[in-house]
Amino acid sequence: MKNIPVIMIIFGGSGDLAHRKLYPALFNLYEQGLIHDNFAVIGTARRPWSHEYLREQVIDAIHETHDQVDENSAKDFASHFYYQSHDVTNVDHYETLKKLAQDLDDRYNAQGNRLFYMAMAPRFFGTIATHINDQHLTGSGFNRIVVEKPFGRDLASAEKLNKQITASFDEDEIFRIDHYLGKEMVQNILPLRFTNPLIKNIWNKDNIKNIQVTLAERLGVEARGEYYETSGALRDMVQNHIFQIITLLAMPEPKSISSDAIHSAKQELLDSLIIPTSEQIKHEFVRAQYAGSDTTFAYKKEPKVSPDSTTETYVAGKVKFTKGPVAGVPIYFRTGKEFKEKKNRIDIVLKHMNNPYGKAHSNNITIEIDPKSKIYITINGKKITESGIRREDLTYTFSKEELAKVPDGYERLLHDVFINDSTNFTHWSELKRYWSFIDAIEDEWQKENEEGNELLQYVPYRMGPVEAKRIFESPTEHWIYE
Repeated sequence: MKNIPVIMIIFGGSGDLAHRKLYPALFNLYEQGLIHDNFAVIGTARRPWSHEYLREQVIDAIHETHDQVDENSAKDFASHFYYQSHDVTNVDHYETLKKLAQDLDDRYNAQGNRLFYMAMAPRFFGTIATHINDQHLTGSGFNRIVVEKPFGRDLASAEKLNKQITASFDEDEIFRIDHYLGKEMVQNILPLRFTNPLIKNIWNKDNIKNIQVTLAERLGVEARGEYYETSGALRDMVQNHIFQIITLLAMPEPKSISSDAIHSAKQELLDSLIIPTSEQIKHEFVRAQYAGSDTTFAYKKEPKVSPDSTTETYVAGKVKFTKGPVAGVPIYFRTGKEFKEKKNRIDIVLKHMNNPYGKAHSNNITIEIDPKSKIYITINGKKITESGIRREDLTYTFSKEELAKVPDGYERLLHDVFINDSTNFTHWSELKRYWSFIDAIEDEWQKENEEGNELLQYVPYRMGPVEAKRIFESPTEHWIYE
């Protein structure tokens, strides 16, 4: 594996994301040799840390995520880390940061390559991007920037942020990261669709009745009430994770597996995305909050949540396209907190067909993303000792040894940033379409809030509000995962 020279600057180097995800992922890439001798990482934050203290934190992060650690390797890796106390709103601090980056570039022979990672609160993204530009932090080699979600909170703010970032970086240098696109089974969607004649030949509107995407969380908002009040389930989960999955499920076959070809196919699909009308939103989308129970607070009683909050912790709805293999097929989604269990899965429901045996269930293709990675096709067969039809699953799964080899989503996506592969990142033109859809729903909900409409409440640790069943187009449709 090629040793890539680079100076990486992490804005938010003392934060939870850096500690839990970025540092362990970078260590794995270091162990593989992708980065090794000619790299350095600058962690920035407002805390008055030292180089030595940051290195201790990096080693701790490695121990927390790895069962076995070569101590010498961990120390050698951590020696490449440097800390710069930094106020992102202070222009003078960028001059200090630029000098440190150049000094490290000279020391490690990083060839002027720069990688910037925004691991801070989203409200600072625009400020950082602006000062990277006006203080000339970019290097003489390649320059790339990784932006965490959320990329804006509506189309207008996303456009403003994009304008700030593109003042310093071209579109092919911007990596809008969504860790769901690094998950093993999400990356399996396209190979499943396009390399299996059995599945490829039925993946169309003539054979698929509907598609269902469920991203269910077992926990409530816990300590994230302040952030969640500005987001809600629609912005937090649908605008990014769910739409990314839906796009992979509905896009036409790309001309090749190159990044350009895949994004071209995605854009062709998204240009045909149907933006729901006000009337459709009222009938085809459901929002709700989790109520309290003997063992959990109601959402409105959570810390830093307004007692009269109208923020949804659950949303269900429908997406349709006018082009692509499943044009016109309803794609249902739901996501929420305080479900009965954590479960991220996709169900492709095939149409019923006439048969001489009478009643038989539809065949379904299920892709389970979390907590288990597996694909199974539900088929019909005869019962052994009595008449009638029984159901069986044909399963694609991994052994324990194979699962141990599956990289974390951040490791996989950081690897792609280093080698300049943007296949599993979001292009601006795609993001614009996602926000147009979300804004239409948010605008309608805001009108309902102003009219004093009360949000539905749902019982914790079940499957969300029963009213979510109303989004289906026919009485024979229902949630497969119940």
